[in-house]
Amino acid sequence: MRLAPTTLTDDELALQADVRRYLDERLPPGSYPLGLGMTGERDPEFSRDLGARGWLGMALPTEYGGGGRTAVERLVVVEELLARGAPLGHHWIADRQSGPNIAANGTEQQKKEFLPGIARGELSFAIGMSEPEAGSDLAAVRTRAVPDGDGWRINGRKIWTSGAADSTHILTLVRTSDDRHRGLTQFIVDRDTPGLTVSPIPFIDGTRHFCELQFDDVRLPDDRRLGEVGAGWSQNTGELALERGGVDRWMSLMAYLVHWAHHAGPAAEHDLGTITAKLWAFRGLSLSVARMVDQGLSPSVEAALVKEMATRFEQECLAIVVRHLGRTPELDSDDPYEALLARAVLTAPSWTIRGGTNEILRTVIMKGLAGK
Repeated sequence: MRLAPTTLTDDELALQADVRRYLDERLPPGSYPLGLGMTGERDPEFSRDLGARGWLGMALPTEYGGGGRTAVERLVVVEELLARGAPLGHHWIADRQSGPNIAANGTEQQKKEFLPGIARGELSFAIGMSEPEAGSDLAAVRTRAVPDGDGWRINGRKIWTSGAADSTHILTLVRTSDDRHRGLTQFIVDRDTPGLTVSPIPFIDGTRHFCELQFDDVRLPDDRRLGEVGAGWSQNTGELALERGGVDRWMSLMAYLVHWAHHAGPAAEHDLGTITAKLWAFRGLSLSVARMVDQGLSPSVEAALVKEMATRFEQECLAIVVRHLGRTPELDSDDPYEALLARAVLTAPSWTIRGGTNEILRTVIMKGLAGK
């Protein structure tokens, strides 16, 4: 493991202060629906406002509309957004991983077409990875693309594709040969492509964020292929390093925790201290992963370790604050923080599943430690 201790520089701390001042003005309490971390509400206007300030696509190349900044600087901005339960749903996936993936593996045409819109907060991406019987084991996906003239024809089914109903594009992983790992390729699919049916799935908390995708003879030109044929597994692995090791993996409950810290009282001091210490430790781990990304490394094993520990910790936090509340929180409560806590109770079981189950992550970690 290469998780080296690190802290924010003076310039990074100045950025943090700038973001906090902006959010104090742009998102005063009560002016927006509170979100559970990265599942915050969709607000395209807010996303465009962030883009106008240069706080989306921060690590994308400047020649394609990005900020040319670092993964750590993006972490600083994201940390402040998540702490407030900000409405970041519209831009989240595109900013976190689709944009960097296109920047690293896309053609010149693809970079010019997609990256400026991502940096401006205009384009919204979903991730077409998981399938029935192929959730965390992505090498088992069966949705298949076959050559068709000068393009490809895709048939198959994806499920649990977050935000697909409202996104402009879906970056999907499909099979192009029978080789388990080298037979996978990524494609950029417009949501309104003929033959693609997007069906929202009602979730236990009443939201319809998850979606099922059905590909029925979806025809794509070859210029919608991202990277080389068969390179999808390695591209996807790099993408998951961005997805798994970030602060979003331990900040799902943060908006409620901040509120609770101000109102919990002396009886909660011990638990509050324990939670605070662990949050600081996880913050250090995520910061270390971001530094590694900035050094050109691909910390997939380190990110898997952070994700496995951090999402279990989120469950522990939830149990603690519910115990201090002393009753089951009400989803229809007039108190927005109680309603947020009730949503967390209903949806928290998914936190250790999304982005890879703990069992899959432990396998990744074990193989990494063993040098396999």
